[in-house]
Amino acid sequence: MMHVLVTGTSRGIGAAIADALRARGARVVGHATRHEDDDTIAADFTESIAPQMLWQEARERLDGRVDVLINNAGSFAKNPIALNDLHWLDGWEDGLRVNLTAAAQLSRFAVRHMQQRGEGGRLVHIASRAGHRGDSPAHWHYAAAKAGMLAMHKTIARACAKDRILSYAIAPGFTDTAMAGDYLATRGGDDLLTDIPLGRVAEPEEIATMAVFCALDAPESMTGAVLDANGASYVR
Repeated sequence: MMHVLVTGTSRGIGAAIADALRARGARVVGHATRHEDDDTIAADFTESIAPQMLWQEARERLDGRVDVLINNAGSFAKNPIALNDLHWLDGWEDGLRVNLTAAAQLSRFAVRHMQQRGEGGRLVHIASRAGHRGDSPAHWHYAAAKAGMLAMHKTIARACAKDRILSYAIAPGFTDTAMAGDYLATRGGDDLLTDIPLGRVAEPEEIATMAVFCALDAPESMTGAVLDANGASYVR
């Protein structure tokens, strides 16, 4: 049985990933900002100590063994460039802490844990199309964080393959979650779909299918890969 820690499981993609993993027989510990149920650990990633506390408690619940870490938690709060300097900087730093720094902390803990156990392991990072093509002026922090996540993922893959520690990343475009729904509404709603050749946004279950494949089934030689899921709105 695989032991998996998934961040950001309160809704959307994270909830779909946790459900799909459990359906495959994995033992899953989830995470949310606030307590929700006995399978979920509360940790607020705006606090620098939160990822460490999450990791320690997750290891205890998983009997001291984490085989897979899935970095899914994220925030899409606006940070308009017209804000005053201090407020803009606060928004930038909060965005990077939630979207990148927490994932980096957890990835570091996971890599060291897997190296010490000597049995390999897997990391899956839910990044974004924004990490490739950028985003709106109010979301510089989000795009920068997701680009950083992709660079971190590639670095882990190159550095740790010798230890059979594998890293995979997924870069979704718009996905049918509350977070993306708010963004779509502010950017013209259905008019924005004209930029997506498929004619619709992705479903959380589609991203979950990809994440579970990376966590459980992807071949070792695929380590370092970034899988796109954006309805052909950005091809490379």
